[in-house]
Amino acid sequence: MMKEAFDNKKYGTLSSRARLLQLVDKEIITKILDSFTKVTGLTANIVDVEGHSIFSKKDAQKNCEFCHMIWRMEKQKGISRCVGAYARAGKQAAIFDEPYIFRCPAGLIEWAAPIIFDEEHLGTIICGQVLMWEPEEFFWIELEEMNQFLTEDFTALFEAAKKLQVVSGEKVQCAASLLHVIANYIIKTGWESLHQKKEIELQQLLLNEEIQTRKNLEDKLNSQSLNFFMEKEKALIGKIKLSDLDECRKLFKVMLADIFSVDGEKLMTMKGRVYELVVVMSRACVEAGVDIEKSMIFNANLLQELNNCYSIREINIVAMTLLEHYLDEIHHHSKSKNRVAVEGIKGYIRNNYHKNSSLEEIADSVYLSPFYVSRIFKESQNMTVMDYVTKVRLNEAKKMLSNPRYKIEEIAMSLGYSDGSYFSKVFRRNEGMTPTQFRQNL
Repeated sequence: MMKEAFDNKKYGTLSSRARLLQLVDKEIITKILDSFTKVTGLTANIVDVEGHSIFSKKDAQKNCEFCHMIWRMEKQKGISRCVGAYARAGKQAAIFDEPYIFRCPAGLIEWAAPIIFDEEHLGTIICGQVLMWEPEEFFWIELEEMNQFLTEDFTALFEAAKKLQVVSGEKVQCAASLLHVIANYIIKTGWESLHQKKEIELQQLLLNEEIQTRKNLEDKLNSQSLNFFMEKEKALIGKIKLSDLDECRKLFKVMLADIFSVDGEKLMTMKGRVYELVVVMSRACVEAGVDIEKSMIFNANLLQELNNCYSIREINIVAMTLLEHYLDEIHHHSKSKNRVAVEGIKGYIRNNYHKNSSLEEIADSVYLSPFYVSRIFKESQNMTVMDYVTKVRLNEAKKMLSNPRYKIEEIAMSLGYSDGSYFSKVFRRNEGMTPTQFRQNL
């Protein structure tokens, strides 16, 4: 579709003359015709379908003296028979697609070789201005009759006619065939050249579109890459706040790889992007408890060390070393912070074991997320939060079971269990005996 549109755009509205001029390399064809003329002594010209020469007066071959005189006389009379004769001869030649030998209005022998492209007659090679026989008396009579309205004095015209080249019928036929071959060669080479030029233009058009498409795609991918990178930043900040140090390391390495893998990125730009990443990370670390003064010292040292880096490997080492400093600080701070949080959780449970609190309610008591509370409690106490709730309840149950005035059902209800049966199941599962058996063993 694009190729068809391209062709229509390029050639759809051109006239036959314009198409002829497009196909014919005038410089080359001039050399060919000049060489033909030097070899044969015959003049040759190319005309369009209207019979007008495609050459300027400067480039056109010189007509013989006879034709020049005829042309001058016709001009004085305001007529031009040659153009019409060439148009008619070209049309006849095109009909049969072969040379057409004709007698011009002034009485000379000429022939036309059609130039046809894509079944369209674009022009004609005209050659001749000769005689096929030595002039005889009848020839001079005909010459006077054919040109009688141009002059009454034929003396000069007869003298010019005596200088015309006499060419045999065989030579005329050969010259006509040769010009026909030349015409076909002109059209073939012109079409190939034009086709090649058209292909180059089409390929250039497609290439430009491809370049633009790729540029748009690259812009889109770059935008997406930037978005992905920002998503990773958010994920890194989240992992820092959760003190998930292993995931912090993984994400940080991936983000460094993203920075280093950008094609054509300069080392200075990479340093800038690494420093920007560290600044984002350091802010999250400060929010996670890392001392802000220590963070500022870390970042200042990084800036200085980056200035001394001359390879990606050096930048990577410096960045990863700084990351470990930050993670160490988070680790120490987390241990301290987690210890306080765990004690707060345990205190809340001890004071509220009878309320049947959910994990969310317990986490809210220390202003942490249920996920974080679960993780730090399991890490420090080697049991889940809800296991600890059960442990506290059962410890209280044991105290109450030692007092015979409390019934099993009353103990269950005071501990927050919905009924005595369920309390008994929980007690047996954890203590290996029922509450009654426990009481009997006291």
